[in-house]
Amino acid sequence: MRILIVGGVAAGPKVGAKINRLNSTAEVTLVEKGEFLSYAGCGLPYYVAGEVKEQKELMCTPVGVVRDPVFFQNVKNMKVLNRTEALRIDRQAKMLLVKDLHTGEEKTLPYDKLVLATGSSPIKPPLPGIDLSNVFSVHKIEDAEAIRKVIAENKAKDVVIVGGGLIGLEMTEALARHGARITIVEKLSEILPMMDTDLVVHVMKYLESKGVKVRCSTAVISFEGNGKVEKVRTDKGEIPCDMVIVAVGVKPNAGLAKEAGLEVGKTGGIKVDASMQTSDPDIYAAGDCTEGSNLITGEPCFIPLGSTANKEGRVAAVNICGGKDVFNGVLGTAVVKIFDYTVARTGLGEEQARKAGFDVITVLSPAPDKAHYYPGAKMIMMKVVADRKSRRLLGLQVVGPGEGDKRVDVAATAITAKMTVDDVAHLDLAYAPPYSSAMDNIITACDIARNKMDGIFEGVSPAEVKAMIDRKDDVVLLDVRSPAEVQAMPFPGAINIPLGALRKRWTELPKDKEIVAFCKISLRGYEAAMILKGQGFNKVKVMDGGLVMWSF
Repeated sequence: MRILIVGGVAAGPKVGAKINRLNSTAEVTLVEKGEFLSYAGCGLPYYVAGEVKEQKELMCTPVGVVRDPVFFQNVKNMKVLNRTEALRIDRQAKMLLVKDLHTGEEKTLPYDKLVLATGSSPIKPPLPGIDLSNVFSVHKIEDAEAIRKVIAENKAKDVVIVGGGLIGLEMTEALARHGARITIVEKLSEILPMMDTDLVVHVMKYLESKGVKVRCSTAVISFEGNGKVEKVRTDKGEIPCDMVIVAVGVKPNAGLAKEAGLEVGKTGGIKVDASMQTSDPDIYAAGDCTEGSNLITGEPCFIPLGSTANKEGRVAAVNICGGKDVFNGVLGTAVVKIFDYTVARTGLGEEQARKAGFDVITVLSPAPDKAHYYPGAKMIMMKVVADRKSRRLLGLQVVGPGEGDKRVDVAATAITAKMTVDDVAHLDLAYAPPYSSAMDNIITACDIARNKMDGIFEGVSPAEVKAMIDRKDDVVLLDVRSPAEVQAMPFPGAINIPLGALRKRWTELPKDKEIVAFCKISLRGYEAAMILKGQGFNKVKVMDGGLVMWSF
């Protein structure tokens, strides 16, 4: 069987390697337009930062062998044609026209099965000055090398990063490590569109505490300079700079497929079924060039990630070799390191869930990532999204210096298994003080969701409390922290009755008014609400997440 693979970065090499394991007699040829093969594109910001010391580390196996054409031929039984561009697919003749970029020679390659793993390309806005020197994207090794060269020449003092998504924020830390002054320019009203506002506001405050300027709701008009970029002109003024990183997203490389008449989805990616087969039964596709589907809603989506590309590549290979495997979709699970913060998410955000027709309930739950008394415990702020009707967990988002990634991984597993918040609350998760509290953060958050669903806990978000204050609503804000805590961090307008004194002093509160109880994380606020309800108060709510989640 002759198998042609177009694309040699993530999905393509995975397809070839798996085919070699399943069918050692298959003739596998990989065509790659670039020079470098099977490199870790997601590691580029860390190479720029200097955490990854050498370029070859991005292309090595775990034991340090560089994945070059010789490696693929000798170890993976795969012929590699790098610096070779795929020009056209003749589906009827089952031939691929390619061009050798070294010599300019064109030739045709026959196939029995063809795999398209053509990846994605950075979006290049059609703005004046986009081609000036020192205006970069971050997509290939060559991009990273060019950025490192400017840094080495000490010419990256003021950097503008256009786009506040994952790559933009990874590059923010990478360049700040070299002493650059960073300004993030984002056209949307906030950075990190994959996250909900409740948590994004904390990330933005954190970035500003690190000296990063964040300008949202700001559109870039042009890049200006004499041969080299010197300033970015926006609809809100000019920003002087000596380097620009354009990170406004990527688009699937589906042109080859589209020209061959293959079906393309509404996101622009190649349309595939769960076996990674395209509309042509002899052509498969995997990785960033394909259109995915949301595992919860079934809706088409485009979420390019190296992890997804590798899984899809394996599925394609199994099916090409006569096996049966499926890839049913993604949850949009993602994690990014921003200085000392972890930002992670999976599943549906609050608005996504509402638009999908769910009866949404949310929980804000901050707590240390391990036993509070254990040295090194760090705060993580969590948001749970669930469906009141089915009680299913729909999404989880985490922000903070603590270890949020493992909680998101637990949630991704639970959501895939269609578990309820009750199921998650009873999970037998590993516990020891250096790793978690006796009731892990995700278990506590799901217990709060259960209490809300069962009518035991009535929460109100910090944003809603702020709106009450701004409207001058006739509401009592009840602060049940200790006097020392209040003195250290006052909350103007609130009545302070420490929780330990509330059973004796509840008569000081009016039963005919709405009361919102809170403390640092609102655990004591919840207990205060229970005390007041026991005394006949029926208009008591708790501020979700307490003052840790307050961002105003």
